[in-house]
Formats: sequence, C-alpha cells, structure tokens
Amino acid sequence: MSLQDRLDAFRAQFESGAPPYNAPRDAIDLMHKATAELVATGQAERALKAGDRAPEFALEDPDGAVVSSRELLARGPLVISFYRGVWCPYCNLELQALQAALPSIQAQGASLVAISPQTPANSRKSQRQNSLAFPILSDAGGETGAAFGLRFTLPDDLIALYKAFGNDLPLINKDPSWTLPMPARFVIGTDGIIAYAEVNADYTQRPDPSELLPTLERLANRVA
Repeated sequence: MSLQDRLDAFRAQFESGAPPYNAPRDAIDLMHKATAELVATGQAERALKAGDRAPEFALEDPDGAVVSSRELLARGPLVISFYRGVWCPYCNLELQALQAALPSIQAQGASLVAISPQTPANSRKSQRQNSLAFPILSDAGGETGAAFGLRFTLPDDLIALYKAFGNDLPLINKDPSWTLPMPARFVIGTDGIIAYAEVNADYTQRPDPSELLPTLERLANRVA
C-alpha cells in the first residue's frame, strides 16, 4: 500500500465521525477551510525548489547533539522531511513510510533527517512511537522551516480547534507563535543545491518515498 493510500484510509476513518476519533462535522469543515485558505495563498509555490541553494542548518537531535547540514552533506546527499509534530497522524504515517524506505536511501549513500519545530523530548517520543532509525531535529522557532519558505501562522479559528483537541503547540514546541511548517520533502546534493523538492500546503497529500529514489540514483551516478 502506498503512503497516499494509507493517508487516504486514515482520512476516511477520521472524517467518518466514528470512533475512536468522533470528529464533529464542523471541526472537519473548519480544517478543510484552513487548508484551502493556505493553498490559496500560493505559499507552497514560493517555497524553495529544485535548483535553489539549500539553507545551512545546525539543529539538536533528540539527545541534544547538534547535527549540521554541512557535516551530513560531506558524507553524501541529504534527504529532509519537514515534520509538523508528534500530534499529527498524517506526519507519523509519513515517518513510517520513510523508515521503510531508509535502506534504499542509505544504499545510495544518502542520509535522512526529519525537521520539526517540536522540542527534543517530543522528538524522542516520535522516534519511539514510530520505531525510527533516523533523527528528528528540533527547529526551535521554526527558523529553518522559514528559511526553506515553509513556515506559516495558523488562523485564529484553527488555533481554537487545536486547543479543543488538546494540541497545545506552544507547549509542544516551546514557542508561543502558533506556527508550523508546510509538509515538505527535499533531496540536497553534496554541492548544497536542492535536487528534488515536494511542498504541499495540504497536509493530507504526500508523495511516496519511492518518488525521490531516482534523484538519489542520479546523484550517486554523477559522483561515480
């Protein structure tokens, strides 16, 4: 089953209003409205894309060690997934799909990291719950997400809904701003140039990890 198939199956269950989620129709409608409004801003189209130079970063992993993009790129290409947080089931399904693809990614000499505005403690929780063998790096304040053109501010009605659902982002992220990155996936070559980019303002739509493998193969052949 592809990642999108799994996402669609979860969405159908969540939006059915049945247990265990029991999501009310007005809440679902509000989430659809917020997504449509973000799509309409065109921000996803303005985010960094293939051919752009990737911003450098140095971020903490769940154990407090600093991981730098410069060091990772010295070893080979880098795959980055921007992750909204431990509370997002769509994001967790993506992490699981990336974990399944990790051997294929590493076979091309590449590294894989996820980047999230959440705290290292919440990243440890995400890694444990999703059985990940790659790190989730903490992007305090969402600055790296902003550098890639991904950070946006949640509208007030969506903030109220998240609070009602118990998704206290200021607590989860240790940041009062109520901002998130749009889900995105990048492949960066050892030259620091983005070779593959997928950004979508609709968090329920995500490419299968297999789609980035041809780019990694091309980069590996270029080095060889």
